[in-house]
Amino acid sequence: MEMLNALNVINAFPLAELEVGKQFYWQLGNLKLHGQVFLTSWFVIALLVIVSVLATQKIQRVPSGVQNLMEYALEFIRDLAKNQIGEKEYRPWVPFVGTLFLFIFVSNWSGALVPWKLVHLPSGELAAPTSDINTTVALALLTSLAYFYAGFSKKGLGYFGNYVQPVPFMLPFKIIEDFTKPLSLSFRLFGNILADELVVGVLVLLVPLFVPLPVMALGLFTSAIQALIFATLAAAYIGEAMEDHGEEHGEH
Repeated sequence: MEMLNALNVINAFPLAELEVGKQFYWQLGNLKLHGQVFLTSWFVIALLVIVSVLATQKIQRVPSGVQNLMEYALEFIRDLAKNQIGEKEYRPWVPFVGTLFLFIFVSNWSGALVPWKLVHLPSGELAAPTSDINTTVALALLTSLAYFYAGFSKKGLGYFGNYVQPVPFMLPFKIIEDFTKPLSLSFRLFGNILADELVVGVLVLLVPLFVPLPVMALGLFTSAIQALIFATLAAAYIGEAMEDHGEEHGEH
């Protein structure tokens, strides 16, 4: 009885209104689409497109404003790709790595800076696209496809030689690694962003004004770090897939 009474008290407490798992679906025949994820993802994509157009509309020799910001972002992404993939082969992968970083970065920050809660849906609620496991899994699978493509485009069927380097019994471990890479990428990003939004949501309910602000600032920092980690690991996987182990051993 005491446990039942305690549960009744908890259910009556306002925190019970904070629920996880409700979704807003679009029904297309027998297919269910996560409408809330599409809406927030399209918002992020539109924002990136608008900023890119503004930055390239009137290119100046001495950049300023939005152009300066985008050139700084491009230089940062170029250095990241060069360090992880290699100076000779990084250029074709700058757009992919840059798109990953910018989409994840803006998506993560949108969860903290955009008042999604003011938009009411028939069910569920809007949040950062990266707080949904479907988004992070899709990004991780794209990364897997990218590094497989990178390896095959450079080595052809010789890419499978990586699976028996440095010794043949590494084969099962390398196969398992191909499954764990997208899992770790997707769950790390999803878990961190969802946890940050839940912590801020609980603090807003408990102490509505000043206490959540430092946590939100910390959340912005960790969100940026998560975008950097994801893009860095994606570039590192691509560089690893194109790495020539034969030449490397020959040098040593």
